[in-house]
Amino acid sequence: MRPSVCRRGQVLLGVDFTSAPRPRKPITVAVGRLGGGAREAVYRLDAIRELDSLLAFDGFLREPAGWLGGFDLPFGQSRTLIEHEGWPADWRRFVRFYCGESRDSLREVFRRWCDGRPAGDKFAWRQADRPAGSSPAMRWTNPPVAWMMHAGIGRMLEAGLAFPAHRVAGRKAAHDRIALEAYPGFTARQACRRSYKSDTPALQTPDRRTNRRTILAALVGGTAGLDVRLEASAAWTSRMIDDGAGDLLDAAICGLQAGHASLLHDYGLPTDLDPLEGWIASVPACRPCS
Repeated sequence: MRPSVCRRGQVLLGVDFTSAPRPRKPITVAVGRLGGGAREAVYRLDAIRELDSLLAFDGFLREPAGWLGGFDLPFGQSRTLIEHEGWPADWRRFVRFYCGESRDSLREVFRRWCDGRPAGDKFAWRQADRPAGSSPAMRWTNPPVAWMMHAGIGRMLEAGLAFPAHRVAGRKAAHDRIALEAYPGFTARQACRRSYKSDTPALQTPDRRTNRRTILAALVGGTAGLDVRLEASAAWTSRMIDDGAGDLLDAAICGLQAGHASLLHDYGLPTDLDPLEGWIASVPACRPCS
């Protein structure tokens, strides 16, 4: 893969994914551009789209436009788990295998793995998961990130996207569509360690609203650990604060993480990157990472 190149005007997408999109809980896509002068980079938020089905997501991936996107879903599983199960160790082959398996079959594998391990060490972790503070990619409930991968990554691969963290150049086309794994919780915690969202209306409290406001202020002010700050209209700012589920804010953070990665050589990926596992945008490379 080529080094990343920072281009002012580049379209940046942030995708807050769900494995079961519907009108009341769609896939949320922040759309903006990388802007700013020589001394400062900004992510100018232009729009937020809502995709209420996986079919709509498929159509979105195939739109003839170039972009760099941060997607909030796992792009891979732990090498330890993959090798233990004898699954394909080439990333593209693994994605097709994994997405072709039934959830019931995968759930049985995950349960068997966890049942054979002691409390506190149940899951197989990727190298990026613990530095990011994310859930292990094999987790199938609360949150069901394994099913997010199952629903999303195969579609993304078949759409011909480029995946720098997996050393996949993508299908030759007039426009580059480059996908990075994102995790908004990593950046949100740089500004506020407290909970800022809930899918349960009764838990969408004033305190969580205040925490969203705190996080948003850090994103706009450039104090959330990223080399890109957010620029959004008053209307979008208000909507992100009002959205108790946090989907709009998370989508914007995913776009910011992609923008941050675009400023770094090779998207900030570790020099000892494992292309089977990949990496999460904006999480600093470390050694060792486990």
